[in-house]
Amino acid sequence: MHPNASPSRRLAATVLVAAIAAAAAVLHAQRPEQRLEQTLYPNVKPVGVLQIPTIQPPPAGEIEALPVRGNIYVLFGAGGNTTVSIGNDGALVVDTGKADMSDKLLRAIDRLQVDFALHNEPKPPAWGAEGRSSITDRHIVAAPKPIRYIVNTSADADHIGGNQKLREAGTTFTGGNVAGDIRDAGEGAAIFAHEKVLARMSAEPTEGQPAVPSAAYPTDTYYVEYYKLSQFVNGEGVQLVHVPGAHTDGDSIVWFRGSDVIALGDLMDADRFPVIDVARGGTINGVIDGLNRVLDFAITEFRTEGGTMMIPGHGRISDTADVAYYRDMVTIIRDRVQALKAKGMTLEQVKTAKAYGDYATEFGRTSGEWTTDKFVEAIYKTLPAAKAPAPAAAAKGRANRGSK
Repeated sequence: MHPNASPSRRLAATVLVAAIAAAAAVLHAQRPEQRLEQTLYPNVKPVGVLQIPTIQPPPAGEIEALPVRGNIYVLFGAGGNTTVSIGNDGALVVDTGKADMSDKLLRAIDRLQVDFALHNEPKPPAWGAEGRSSITDRHIVAAPKPIRYIVNTSADADHIGGNQKLREAGTTFTGGNVAGDIRDAGEGAAIFAHEKVLARMSAEPTEGQPAVPSAAYPTDTYYVEYYKLSQFVNGEGVQLVHVPGAHTDGDSIVWFRGSDVIALGDLMDADRFPVIDVARGGTINGVIDGLNRVLDFAITEFRTEGGTMMIPGHGRISDTADVAYYRDMVTIIRDRVQALKAKGMTLEQVKTAKAYGDYATEFGRTSGEWTTDKFVEAIYKTLPAAKAPAPAAAAKGRANRGSK
């Protein structure tokens, strides 16, 4: 401004500069996308971000079935998501929901098997004598095959609650290379799980928790990196893969090799931050390692969309892009908490810092059995402590500071 300007003009210029500085500070405090929006649309006022469900769940107490690919279906509403393979061999069920939903879950699986049988009834032959049997023309269809296999991805009550009823309603496959009396042929469907799931289910229950009946225990367990069912089920191979120290220490994912569908169990929860059961060996790094392993298996159809389909333990059907986004989100929050912990912050200070940022809008919870604070606490507790500097390095650092 010209030095001979009047005092009133100088005051007006000062006020204008202050207003511009205040507006710049406000814009700088906003996220880049907010600054861009206000620049392009100055008359549009921003609104708060709302938490909108990504899938409409079925009414309480009801079960909804959705096809995934081929013979694979997912059933919502029984507790954790239930994945089912339907076909001529019978049903293979991944996770059996809550105990009080087992009857409805069993009826839903029966309906899927009946529908499959009706749509795949034998067709009448187009050849033969006039006097041939007309049994196929009369729509006499064989009874649907029963449940053959059950897989538990963890020992959580909302994943094993229906084990006993579904097992008793099923029938175990028996081999042809046996002799004598097959005493266990009538004991129902086989139940597969990692051996640590059996250890959890058969252990003494904690105070206030009901004991798991022995009829619900896994009948077949594995302890190695992965386990392959010994034969095709409904036309495809099925593989159980152990993901250690993730949600718990005994988690399995179930890979349907022909359909290219993976049931993730509680390794991923499309509705909230991953549940990390620290008391049962769960860790944040195990969750990230497990998600990375799933992405190693996955093949996308186009630009990370489609291709291998994923069924989380809770929430909507997902694909590689969804799992990669979830993995990135968990990794970013893990790194933020690690940085704060390395600075010597306490757990309460880390919670106050809100390292989860805007991700809480989509995945956070302030109430219920798994809140955002519990997620941060699980990360904090399962991250390794910050390493203290070596004595030699610390002494050298003090010497360097003293020489200045």
